[in-house]
Amino acid sequence: MALLALEDGKVFYGRAWGAHGIICGEVVFNTAMTGYQEILTDPSYAGQIVCMTYPHIGNYGVNSEDIESARPWVSGFIVREFSQKFSNWRGQMDLDRYLKEHNIIGLCDVDTRALTRHIREHGAMRGCLSSFDSDPDELVERARRAPTISEENWVYRVSCTEPYEWCEALIPGPYSVLTDGRGVPQGRGKGLHIVVVDFGVKRNILRNLRSRARRVTVVPAFWSAAEILQLKPDGILLSNGPGDPSILKDAIRTARQLIESERCPIFGICLGHQILGLALGARAYKLKFGHRGANQPVKNLLTNRVEITSHNHGFALADLPPDLELTHINLNDGSIEGFRHKKLPVFAVQFHPEASPGPQDALSLFDQFFALIESSQRCQSALT
Repeated sequence: MALLALEDGKVFYGRAWGAHGIICGEVVFNTAMTGYQEILTDPSYAGQIVCMTYPHIGNYGVNSEDIESARPWVSGFIVREFSQKFSNWRGQMDLDRYLKEHNIIGLCDVDTRALTRHIREHGAMRGCLSSFDSDPDELVERARRAPTISEENWVYRVSCTEPYEWCEALIPGPYSVLTDGRGVPQGRGKGLHIVVVDFGVKRNILRNLRSRARRVTVVPAFWSAAEILQLKPDGILLSNGPGDPSILKDAIRTARQLIESERCPIFGICLGHQILGLALGARAYKLKFGHRGANQPVKNLLTNRVEITSHNHGFALADLPPDLELTHINLNDGSIEGFRHKKLPVFAVQFHPEASPGPQDALSLFDQFFALIESSQRCQSALT
């Protein structure tokens, strides 16, 4: 008998799968129906135990193409039922074996609907997941002693430690094709160099950039503004990542210095959105249970259209200063989903335009980023 004990004393029982052991983390839920492999390997989930609301997980197996980073980052994985057999022409191994190979503890045959409703009512909280028949009271105490998501800097754990060039491109089409970089389209973005600050970047963000730019350089989260600008970027992207943005004082200071330099346009996604907002004077707060899934409705206030988007965050921005224009709102709770600076070429969104998993309603934001770069370069040329 395996079990999950929450810090408020609630205990959920099930059966162990994947690796064996005991692990603590923030317990959250994801409402996506597919894309479990991308979820497992999304660095934004570092330090979290993820419960999937869709009841049947693992039926198409695991492959080497759909990973979003070098390894899975979730602390634990909870499902109602996992498929012991998979059926898909791209599948290479079953999900149970994949979790075992990466030492991820799993819990199945648990009432995931009851767990989701509990988190939704009482909020995301710390939990202790055990694959053994453990003492529930002891696990509750371990959950209460575990650090909160705001007490650990997960960004430095998931970020790269050295800069590197990203070459894999994603060619848009009815069937997306990965290339080694030699097949990059020769349209918008030709000749441009994009620098990505890696707070826990997903690979599909890099693929979307590389499919539009000549060169994409990824740098560590701890790099200074001077080091980033020394690379002479045409545009800078602040990536997604895990944890509480308010504790990332160095990253916020770096973002502020990049903005003040006015050297090139800046685009923020997810955690990058929050860091940019804090650097510009906004406030961040913790959502009750977060937004995690591939089906979140967002209203684009610039086009008056509703876009279904992919989300993964537990914090949001509030109190935008006068220099910032609200561009997107979440239709479920009215929270801020995007902004742009009224004078500077800086904009950001809370959701994931690259999806993976999820719909591609907001994919055009990458094109908007490159259009902003071209417009900025034309303005600079006119001034000189």
